[in-house]
Amino acid sequence: MIISTGMRTDIPAFYSDWFLNRIKEGFVLVRNPYYYHQVTRYALNPEIVDCITFCTKNPAPILPRLNELNAYRQFWFITITPYGKNIEPRVPDKNSVIDAFKIISERVGPKAIGWRYDPVFYGEGFNEEKHLEAFRKIAEKLKGYTDSCVLSFLDLYEKVKRNAPGIYSPDAEEQRSLGKKLAEIARENGITIRTCCEGTHLKEYGIDVSGCQTRSVIERAIGITLDVPVKRSQRSVCDCLLGNDIGCYDSCGHLCKYCYANADAKNVLNNMKRHDDRSPFLVGNLEKDDVITEAKQKSFANLQTSLF
Repeated sequence: MIISTGMRTDIPAFYSDWFLNRIKEGFVLVRNPYYYHQVTRYALNPEIVDCITFCTKNPAPILPRLNELNAYRQFWFITITPYGKNIEPRVPDKNSVIDAFKIISERVGPKAIGWRYDPVFYGEGFNEEKHLEAFRKIAEKLKGYTDSCVLSFLDLYEKVKRNAPGIYSPDAEEQRSLGKKLAEIARENGITIRTCCEGTHLKEYGIDVSGCQTRSVIERAIGITLDVPVKRSQRSVCDCLLGNDIGCYDSCGHLCKYCYANADAKNVLNNMKRHDDRSPFLVGNLEKDDVITEAKQKSFANLQTSLF
């Protein structure tokens, strides 16, 4: 099975000590985001967990303790965009994120780390020309440290419209024009662009439109094949193996204006105050009405076949 840490919040950036405590304890408790008192207990055991996937805008806090993850196979996504503090108010300097990216790449290998350039939007000074310039600069710095980049376009949720009224998603023709040129820049730097849940209209430019975290992506990263019994994607529009997420909505301290996982900044700050590094929960602790269910976990690893 796959454990995911990054669809609901940024654990390496804000909760790395908590996460490594959970690794040490060997389990984590996760609330159902829609039914508060329904709790799932996941074992964190390298014999069961085939891969831990990370998605972060700032891996620096976890770098000094990477050795504590040596028993686990890993896949990393690190988001690096060209946006400023008006859009990403608490994301650190992008050059420092690139430096951290390189450190992790040297540890896990370029197949086990991907760059996310997302979401792409226009407005607030950003157009095709600005994105091409920024993308090239980042791609040249990451050359040799990764061979993949995930590109996605802004989803205009109501909360995004409210938080960032000056930005919008490029239309289909604008996406084609930008995607074609970004793919060319990526190829010059040994990088393949992937999209996820974006349709198939960019496929003709050599962009992989099957998803960001597909079975083949994970297998390349961890060096083994996975005998997944059924299609494990949680979405009908991609082939991703998303895994079981141990994060919590409304808890990411980056407070990016385009974020889908944070509904309200006040809720985020309140949840961050409720965080306890010693708790089995990311936010809060065990409550009297909680009902805990053991997750059904099974390794899909086929250790008889190696991809190396």
